[in-house]
Amino acid sequence: MKTIETVLKCGDCLEILQEYPDNFFDLIITSPPYADCREKTYGGIDPDVYVEWFLPRSEQFLRTLKPSGTFILNIKERVVNGERHTYVLELILALKKQGWLWTEEFIWHKKNCHPGKWPNRFRDAWERCLQFNKSKKFKMFQEAVMVPMGDWAKTRLKNLGQNDIIRFNSRVGSGFGKNISNWLGRDKAYPSNVLHLATETSNKNHSATFPRALPEWFIKLFTEEGDWVLDPFVGCGTTSEAAFGLNRNSVGIDIIPEYIEMAQDKVKPKDAVFF
Repeated sequence: MKTIETVLKCGDCLEILQEYPDNFFDLIITSPPYADCREKTYGGIDPDVYVEWFLPRSEQFLRTLKPSGTFILNIKERVVNGERHTYVLELILALKKQGWLWTEEFIWHKKNCHPGKWPNRFRDAWERCLQFNKSKKFKMFQEAVMVPMGDWAKTRLKNLGQNDIIRFNSRVGSGFGKNISNWLGRDKAYPSNVLHLATETSNKNHSATFPRALPEWFIKLFTEEGDWVLDPFVGCGTTSEAAFGLNRNSVGIDIIPEYIEMAQDKVKPKDAVFF
C-alpha cells in the first residue's frame, strides 16, 4: 500500500500555495477566520474588507484545485450594529465572478449548541458549508455517506396500503409525489444537505475547532483513497487528522506556529512532513 503523506506548513496560504502546481488538489475544505472574530487569535479581519482579503487566496485555491475537485467553505455571518453583515453574501458573488460555480450549500446544525439570546435575536445553532466547483462535472461519491434507514422503516414498510405502491400525489396539491414501495429492501438512504453534528470542545488551546466528523463527511463524499486534500487554514489539524484516517494525502497550512505544533501532535507518530 502506498504511503499516505500528511504535510503541515507554517505560513500564509497565499504564499505557500504558489509552490504547488496547477490542478493538484482533489478537495479543499477549510474554515477560515471569520470577520472580526477571535481577534486575539487571528488578529481580526474587518467584514468590510473581508472579500478583498479572501479573493487573492481563493485565486490560488482555484488554480491548484483539479477540474474534478470541490471546494468546501465553512463560514458564517457576523452581526454588526444590530444587523447581519452581508460579507458572506458578497463573498459568494465575488467568488462566482472569480470563476467558481456555487454548486450547493450544506448546513451544519450544531445539535449541542447552548441556547441564548440578544435584544433582537437568538443564538445561531448552524453554520454554512458552501460548495464551489471549477466544473459542473466533479467527483462525488454519494453512496459513501448514506445513512441507516432507521427504525421507522420496520413499521412503515411492513404493511403497505394501495396508495403506497403507486406514485401517490400529495392531497394538498403541492405537486410532490412518492412511491413508498421503492424503499422495500433498503437498509440505507441518502442524507439531506443538513448535517447534524455536535461541536467539540476537547481542544482548549484552539478557539474554533470544528468536529472531526465534518471534514470526514466531505472527504468521503468528494474523494477516493490516495487523493489530495488541502486545508489552507488548518488550525489544530482536524482536517489533516481526518484525511489520514481515511487514507487520503493532505496539506495543512496555518499562519500561527502554535497551531501547526498542535497539528503535528495530532498526526504523530504517523507519516508526516513538517515545514
